[in-house]
Amino acid sequence: MEQTQGMGGGLVLAGRYRLGETIGRGGMGKVWRAHDEVLHRTVAVKELTAGQYVSEADRVVLHARTQKEARAAARITHPAVVTVHDVLEHDDRPWIVMQYVDGSSLADTVKSAPDGRISPREAARIGLHVLGALSAAHAAGVLHRDVKPGNVLLARDGRVLLTDFGIAAIEGDSTITRTGELVGSIDYLAPERVRGSDPGPASDLWALGATLYTAVQGESPFRRSSPISTMQAVVTEEAGDAAHAGPLAPVITALLRKDPADRPTAGELERMLIEAMEGRTPSAAQAFVPTRSVSPEELREVADGIARRPEGAAGDTATATAPPAAPHGPATTV
Repeated sequence: MEQTQGMGGGLVLAGRYRLGETIGRGGMGKVWRAHDEVLHRTVAVKELTAGQYVSEADRVVLHARTQKEARAAARITHPAVVTVHDVLEHDDRPWIVMQYVDGSSLADTVKSAPDGRISPREAARIGLHVLGALSAAHAAGVLHRDVKPGNVLLARDGRVLLTDFGIAAIEGDSTITRTGELVGSIDYLAPERVRGSDPGPASDLWALGATLYTAVQGESPFRRSSPISTMQAVVTEEAGDAAHAGPLAPVITALLRKDPADRPTAGELERMLIEAMEGRTPSAAQAFVPTRSVSPEELREVADGIARRPEGAAGDTATATAPPAAPHGPATTV
């Protein structure tokens, strides 16, 4: 670790990739800006650092994950997916050479925004690009499994790209994750993943919903004071009111349904995001929003209020009826 940090820009990998400054870091490693001296272009190089502090057995697993990331990304052809150029070994560790994106992550953009959040229409635009990337990945048999603001890159020219398939699951590959191990950012894990069920495309869409919530609200919907309480919130609690989501609010609610069968499909979500991007509240999203039944106590309060009204008072007579259950799931009874 110290050797790589100390050499910095002087380190040349595979005789062609000259490292510059560090431009990002995460739990699995860090990313360098580098210059490809053969093709004379700027690239991003991901260095796996976590393996230096674990056992040999765990190091093998981490290295296999890195190789898996490259294979996963290589199977996806889409302009919103960061391209992997090369995979190499240096210092007994794998390194991934990727497309360089001149810009910042969604996470950093939200933090630096004047209000600590971005507009709903811009969030919808970003979500539409991420959805395109996920749809291409799912069509290739790849689940991302770590969709979050830090893995959404916003280029200065307006492009939106999804990166870091480091814990992606490739359909048909033997699993890399050991039994009982939970990978991914906890507050962006879908409830079914926290429960230990096999994830599917709907799990990535749930994480997209949590990412959009963070974008418009400036905070993660389920992050709590500890990993355990965060996981409990993901499984048992509803996200707080997305007061700043505007037309995107029902879309986020639809994506964050606890049961994956209750969430919209990619096709339905695409239409919703296009409407939200145009500033219109997607009417179709309301079908995915669970309705709330009126409790007996609330009915009595309404009845008492009517009884207390002066006889002949102006105004329509109040009525209290339970709204019909949403077609995509049972109503939540209060």
